[in-house]
Amino acid sequence: MTTSEACAVAHGDAPAESTERTLVAVFASPVARYLLAYGADLGYRVLLVDPDPERDGADAFPDLDDRTDVVVTDHHRPELGEVLRDALAGRSRWIGVLGNPRHPGPHVEALAAIGVAEADVARVHRPVGLNIGSRTPPEIAIATLAGLIAERTGRPGGFDF
Repeated sequence: MTTSEACAVAHGDAPAESTERTLVAVFASPVARYLLAYGADLGYRVLLVDPDPERDGADAFPDLDDRTDVVVTDHHRPELGEVLRDALAGRSRWIGVLGNPRHPGPHVEALAAIGVAEADVARVHRPVGLNIGSRTPPEIAIATLAGLIAERTGRPGGFDF
């Protein structure tokens, strides 16, 4: 895309390139709600997956392909290992788990406990998103989506161009 084409898109004078992308938020949570809303605004096909039948998500993953980003929004749920194992079985472009980077990721132990290979565990990103000091669910969702965009486009994030 040339500079003038990009400018036209930014000003709403031309449509953005259409790329079929899917964003899967795992576990119904306040962050998931914002991820799905903002993700839809960004052109993602969005889906909530939550194995708890009392919640409003699908109970299983769709066909995960190289245009799918998976974000696990609650690292305290007992189903963490099984859900990540199922996500890793697909061909997702990217899989990440929210959590404080100053604490060990509980997903590592959860995956090891069910026999997931270390190479697959290493495919799970943590922390996720750009380091903008986010604290609230909407801020966390914005940081996460910005990080996905930066990673997908090969950019460092931040203010380095």
